[in-house]
Amino acid sequence: MIGNDWDELLKDEYRKDYFKNLISFVDNEYHEKVIYPPKSEIFNAFRFTSYKDVKVVILGQDPYHGEMQAEGLSFSVKNCVNKPPSLQNIFRELESDMGIPFPKSNSLIPWAKQGVLLLNAVLTVQKSSPASHKDKGWEIFTDEVIRKLNKKNTPIVFILWGNFAKQKSKLITNPIHYVISSAHPSPFSAYNGFFGSKPFSKTNEFLKKNNLKEINWNVEE
Repeated sequence: MIGNDWDELLKDEYRKDYFKNLISFVDNEYHEKVIYPPKSEIFNAFRFTSYKDVKVVILGQDPYHGEMQAEGLSFSVKNCVNKPPSLQNIFRELESDMGIPFPKSNSLIPWAKQGVLLLNAVLTVQKSSPASHKDKGWEIFTDEVIRKLNKKNTPIVFILWGNFAKQKSKLITNPIHYVISSAHPSPFSAYNGFFGSKPFSKTNEFLKKNNLKEINWNVEE
């Protein structure tokens, strides 16, 4: 399904009834409604970032539900649309934290290619209907992904923004990993602890300390 080492790691999940039922539900939704991201991009987070390469995880809730926005990566949108407010705030914090100018680009694919797994807990959504695919089975699947990442014997930085993401911290028990949590970058909460939290520099400090290559957070280089 994915085309790299994730397939071997997740093969048992693919065979489970909940996953088969989930895929059947999703297939039907694509036939009857407008669903995002495009079907071919549902597993983009895994395709761009193999298990062996994961150094950072940024956890989102579900894909953007506006037209042409979602591209299968948490918080990332296609360059052909306007930046959603949360992504704007992420780039504002990046500029404040790392001195990287606010980019014209929207896509976070350059992060994914460096080992940043941009994982949504729910991988599909109906147009203009946030959380419409919640509790259909995706959370069972992505919780298992987090458990497998927790078992890695190389350190990972888990970036958890907002209460939903913070709830996943219970799955991260391996002491070699580093959890960074703060308020969500949404305009409703960004001023309650997201701005000034410096997640990007903290991540790179941890990676450097563990002799891992730092992330170039500039999406335009």
